[in-house]
Amino acid sequence: MKKLSTSLVAVKKITSAVPRSNFAEPDLEKLARLILDSGGLINPIIVRRNGMDAYEIVDGDFEYYAAARAKEIEPLKGETIGAFILEAENEEILLEQLAILRKTAITENQSASEVPQQSSSFEQRLTNIETRLENRINELKAEYTREKQALIERVKDVESRIPKPVPLLEALNTQDKFKLATNLKNAGLKPQIIEKIIKERDLEPFASFENVLERIKGLGDKTMIKLIDKWQKYL
Repeated sequence: MKKLSTSLVAVKKITSAVPRSNFAEPDLEKLARLILDSGGLINPIIVRRNGMDAYEIVDGDFEYYAAARAKEIEPLKGETIGAFILEAENEEILLEQLAILRKTAITENQSASEVPQQSSSFEQRLTNIETRLENRINELKAEYTREKQALIERVKDVESRIPKPVPLLEALNTQDKFKLATNLKNAGLKPQIIEKIIKERDLEPFASFENVLERIKGLGDKTMIKLIDKWQKYL
């Protein structure tokens, strides 16, 4: 018989016939965190093959569910679990060893307390479900916060790449002639006024809106005010 050794088995390939709700969720959570912190499980589970690449728990359901919880918390760190795999050549002798260990454990537990602690299975399962829900809600909150922050950063990045509107006076002096003419027309200026503005700005940049009014004949105060109000809308 070959020497007994542990193997690393993918947690997702293992199943258990014992419900997870049989175990106290806080205990599972604590062990899961310890598994992640220490880099593995100190007590290997025992499994047997029930398919090409599938396993079922023979002993160690609690450890398995703790490992499964560790995988939920950090998938990359909790992918595998240490396990003894029952094979045809060693199954009988290993199960016999396991039976003795279980019998000893039961005897020790009974002698440790004169009055066994009685607990309601329904209440225990309800507590476990509530704890699991609370853990999941906290994880979702943290995930939402991360996604929200990432969205904010993306919005900021997009906004930083959007060209800022050009102020009217700057546009009158520097904007492309065709684009300026189109924007001024959309803002309600007459073609002859637009032509005068482009001609004057080519001679000398406008120093102020007052300077524009002085140099552009036919452009009155009220029209200039309306142009300033409408300008951003038509950029």
